[in-house]
Order: sequence, then C-alpha cells, then structure tokens
Amino acid sequence: MTALQLLADSCNERDALPVLISAPLRPGVDRAHISRYGDPVWDLAPGVFRDNARRCHVTVHFDGIDDPSIADALRQILHARLNVDLPGHRSRLEPAGVRGEANRTLRFFDFVKAQLGRFDLGRVDQSFVDRYARSLRLAGLRPVAAAALLRIIFDLHELRHHLPTASLSFEPWPGRSPFSVAGAKYVAGENRTPRIPEEIITPLLAWSLRYLTCYADDILAARAELDRLEAKRDRLVAAEASLDHADRRSRQRQRLKTYIAALRQQGRGFPIWTTAHNGTTRTDPQSGEVTPPINYHLIHLHAGIDAQAEPAMHLSLTTGAPDLIAAAVAELGTEIGGMDTPISADPDTGRPWRTRFDAKVLALEEVMLQSAAYVVCAYLSGMRDSEIQAMKRGCLSISRAEDGAILRHRIKSTAYKGKRGGGEETEWVTIAPVAEAIAVLERLSARAGQARGTTTLWPVLALRVNTKTHISAEIVRQLNRFRDHLNDRFGTAQAPIIPAGPNGAPWRLTTRQFRRTIAWHIANRPFGTIAGMIQYKHASVAAFEGYAGSSRSGFRGEIEAQRALGQIDDTLVYFDDRQGGARLGGPAANRIGAALDTAAHELAPLPAMIADRPRLRTMLGSLARTLHVGPLADCFFDPATALCLNRISEPGATGPMIAMCEPVRCPNACIAERHRPAWQRGADEARLLLREKRLPELQRVTLQAEVARIERVLEQIAPGAATPRAGVAGEEEEAGFRVTG
Repeated sequence: MTALQLLADSCNERDALPVLISAPLRPGVDRAHISRYGDPVWDLAPGVFRDNARRCHVTVHFDGIDDPSIADALRQILHARLNVDLPGHRSRLEPAGVRGEANRTLRFFDFVKAQLGRFDLGRVDQSFVDRYARSLRLAGLRPVAAAALLRIIFDLHELRHHLPTASLSFEPWPGRSPFSVAGAKYVAGENRTPRIPEEIITPLLAWSLRYLTCYADDILAARAELDRLEAKRDRLVAAEASLDHADRRSRQRQRLKTYIAALRQQGRGFPIWTTAHNGTTRTDPQSGEVTPPINYHLIHLHAGIDAQAEPAMHLSLTTGAPDLIAAAVAELGTEIGGMDTPISADPDTGRPWRTRFDAKVLALEEVMLQSAAYVVCAYLSGMRDSEIQAMKRGCLSISRAEDGAILRHRIKSTAYKGKRGGGEETEWVTIAPVAEAIAVLERLSARAGQARGTTTLWPVLALRVNTKTHISAEIVRQLNRFRDHLNDRFGTAQAPIIPAGPNGAPWRLTTRQFRRTIAWHIANRPFGTIAGMIQYKHASVAAFEGYAGSSRSGFRGEIEAQRALGQIDDTLVYFDDRQGGARLGGPAANRIGAALDTAAHELAPLPAMIADRPRLRTMLGSLARTLHVGPLADCFFDPATALCLNRISEPGATGPMIAMCEPVRCPNACIAERHRPAWQRGADEARLLLREKRLPELQRVTLQAEVARIERVLEQIAPGAATPRAGVAGEEEEAGFRVTG
C-alpha cells in the first residue's frame, strides 16, 4: 500500500503524512520535521532549491480559507499534484510552484461555490465546466492564461484515483486539451516572451556598463567610508557610556567643532540631505531658499552619537549644539550629501557624475549598481534568472595562457530547468563584461552576506530587521526602478535615457526578456548597434562553449529559434518596403524582387499592409530560410552560387561566410536601403583620402574606382544618394578627381 493510498483509509493517517513524500529536500533537512498534510500552513521551502524563489510562493495558508470543504479539497489536489506522476499526463508539481497552483485551483473552487450556492464537486458536469470556460473568456483573459486555469479541471479527473473526495467523475472535454478548449494556439517550443526593443536595450546596457566601470568604485568607496564612520561612532559610544551626561555632551560638541574646522579648511559646506525625505525641508535664513534638511545622521556619526538609540542626545535639541550648527551654516553654506568620498568624472561631461553621497542616496545607488550588474549578467551570459541568482561568491574562475593572457572566464552555478530537486552544478563560459559585473557583485554583496551568513551574490542589500535574505523576484521591481532612476537622474522629459515602449508607456522589464533578446540579436543582428559595444561574436562563442552550448542548456536551440523568427520578420520588412516603392541593389536584386512581387500578386487584391500576415509568412517562408543579414548586403544563401564558399577549403558549409562577402559580385547578395549608411561612410572615407595631394597615383586610381563602385550601388537603392556632402566635391576636384552625379 502506497502512502497516497492511505488517504482513503484514515483521516488521522492522512493528516500525519508529510506534504512532500518523496521530493528531494535541502541538505540537512529531516523529512520528519517538514510540514504535514493536516497542518494549517504548508511550508515547502525545504523542497525548494532555487535561490530566486520567494518565500510567499512556497507556502499555502489553509487557515485563511473560510469554507472548510474548499480547504479540504485544495489539500487533496495539491498533495496529489506534489506527489503523483501520471504517465502521459503532467509530471509532479515542483514545490516552488505550489502557491500559483493553489491560486488557480481556488479560482475554480470559488466559482463552483458561487454558482451552486455551496461547494460540491459532485454536482459539476460538462455544462458547468463549459460555463466556467466561457466566464474566463468574458473576463478578457488571454487564451494561454485561460488554458492554465482550465488545466485544473483536467487534473481533478486525471488524479481521481488519488483524491478521496475532491474529484470529477466525468471526463471533461474528451479528446481535447486545455489549450484547445481555451482557443490558444499552442506551438511546442514557442517563446512568447517579448523581446526588449533595440532602442531600449541599447541604452540600458550602455548605462549598466557605465555603472559597473565608472560609478561602482565611488559607490563601494562610499559604503566603506560609512562603515568606518559607524564603527568609530560605536567605539566612541561604548567608551563614553560610563560618563555623565554633561561630560559626554562636552566631548560630542568638541568633536563637532573639529568636524566643522575640517570642512572650513577644505572649503566645503555644512552637509544637508540630497532629498527632502518624509516631506521635511529647511528654509535658508539668508537666501530664503527651501532645501532638504540638515544631514544630522552624518553629523552624529562624526560627533560620536547614536541618536536612534539615544534620542535625547540629538544635536538639534536645545541641549545639543544648535548654536554651533547655525553658525557653521551661516559661515560655510551648505553641501548636498556631505560624505567625504570624492565623485569621479562622468566620461561624457567631464564633470562629477553626481553630488556627494549621503546614507540614503548611497543605499539607493547600491541597489542601482546591483540592478546594473544583473542587466549585464542576464543579457550577456545567456543564463536564466534561476541560474544567475544561484551564483555564489567565488563562482568566477579565469583560465590564463602561459604568458598570463586571459583565455576564458568561467562561471560556476546551478542549472535547474528540466532537472528535479537541487538542479545540477554546471559551468558557463562568458565574456569580460560579465566577469567584471561578478567582481563588482563580490564586493557589493560582502556586507549583507556576512551579516546574514550567506554566500549568494544576490542578497537583499538593506540590513533592516525582518528583511528576507535573497533578492529573488524583487529583482523585477529593481530593474524597472533602475529604468526610472536613469531617466530621473540622467535624462530629461524631452530626452529620456530609456525611451518609452511601442505603446507609449515605460517598457516593463522582466527577467525572461534578456535571454530571449540576446538570442535574437546574436542570431539576427551580429553587426547591429549593440554589437559594437560588446562584440556579439565573442558573446555567442562564449555562450556556445561549455554548458551554454550543450543540449542541456537549450541556448543554442533558442538562438536558432530566434534566427528563424528573425529571418521571417526581416523578409516581411523586405516585402513591405518593396510594396512601398523601395528599390533593391546587388546581384540578387532581380531574383528577390521577383519573389516578393510574386507573393504580392498572389495576395491581390488585398493591400500589402493589411494582407493576411500568417499566409504571407507561409508564402515567404522558403525565401526567409535563406536570409542572413550583413553589414553591407544581406545574403539569400544558395550554396551552389555563393562566392564566399570558394574561399574555404572544408566542404559542407551550411551557411554563408559573411566576413568574406563580395556584395557587388555574389549572386546571393541583396543590398537594401538600410545598408546605405555603411556604403555612404565608405564613400566619404575614400573622398577624405583623396584630398591628400601627395597621394600616390596608383592609390588615387584605386580610390577613385572604389568611390565609383559605391556610387553605382547607392544609385541602385537610392537614386541621388551618391551626391557628396557639401564642401567636399570642390576639394576633391582640386585634388584631381571629379565626382560624377
């Protein structure tokens, strides 16, 4: 008799069953001490290995359910889902997903009670579940979300032999799946995660790298300064604890005088906060300007006062030092922040990238630095969120050559997807920016890690009481806060750092978007804007090595899937531009133009932009599969005529050698309007060289031929675009070269 078969025999035996009968548990956890079936609260944390799992997602509170019959039914279905594998159906529910499963189940149970007046699954029939499915559609849920909710109904029937009372006796929607019932078009392996638009990921990545390379040292130095001040304050408070009040106050005032004298010598003002927190402000007695209040927190640190523990020692009190402070402000003026850590120059402006730190701003900038490190790790490594958040101190290793040159950066972490229990320890090969982000995280996480006894690189940085240890799902909120911080701190309303999304609202970042976006860019834009910053070639090579390139990761497959999607999307752009009158150049122009025109003719009389897009995708599918984008031309690859393959010795190439492309000779090369800037730059650079009067005649002739060649290409795709910029033609004529129009 199995443990689950006991459920039908005895309520007492049932209540004593562990919630997780056979699921693997964290090291050191005794199964005898985990939650039992009859407990009012199930805590499944002992069976959850992912560091990014939120505590609230792995607990179920049955004592908060008003109807005991619903609570009992929920216990039954969750216990079965956690412990039963049915061949041909869903595998056991992972403990980390129990809260979501409970919420989806309760939605159906509450519907049953609302419709029938009381909770009774025995009265549920096919017409009833049809009514529930209609209610989900009327609620405006996406078909995919509705399918997840309908899956519960299927479970109540499929698990009926493991449910004492909470089962359905009939088979719902025979022969159909939840996706079919919900009207969702399920495609195996289809990634529905939105891709971050290039105009958003470009500045987000650039500013994340800037935080790590330009701002991180200032932030970490400010934290070290604040730690020193707090330690010194604590030593002074402890040393003077036995003194009487008057003596202690005298010493505090003397230290304040010493601090003011140091500010005077350095030509600095008296510290005020960066922002007016809690609505508190001060009015300058001389100018009348409203400013943030005096930074008493910093002043108390220098004076050796813990005003939180001893409010009576606050220097703003009449028994404190209001006279010294007022005189210092009148003499020195004020300074925002007030901490001593110098602020580095911004690489663009040459000016300090921010005002001096105070404790509140420092805490904010630490969180922003952590967010920036996450962006770099998530976007440039190809790792999933669970794999990133499983990284611990010491996870980075470096392989070097005999001469000391770095050969590989390797990350050791844990892969969870497709693996039950504690996952599998694996290595990723990555690139230098990710290694630098990890080095920053090692320093940034040290304080919180030591305080909480954890080695994770992703602790909650604030050390407040009752704060969770690991950042987990809070990273999503942080990423969007980082987006807003960049706009507020460095942008303007007219020119935000991170622009709005396609719908005009701020783009909501999620952790899954980064992996999909890097896969798409590696596959489809290896020469794009972002590629110039971080060299996708290096990122893709690193991502294909070790774990990330193996079948276990799925990253190679994800890149190939994104390549296929990108190919059809790019081909549709060709189609739309062609219908809009755009011209093509290059040897393949006639062939590609004819194929696009044929598709347009078959779709007639529909206008191009409202044509049946799924049908158009099908019609252009074979053409799209041959498309490979390039910086000077796109290749519609046909190995039989590809000139680039003549330059390689190994047979069997499955794709073009873009770096060896001959765009004006190869029959596969097609040049479009988006290639024009690269060709125009080439012409401009050649003309610039032709200004040199001492240029050897052979080089001059070669450059003249190159300019003429480029002008012919530009004339094909954009008539008139080959006209030189103002002021250049005369200089070229003076140099002996006449430009043709």
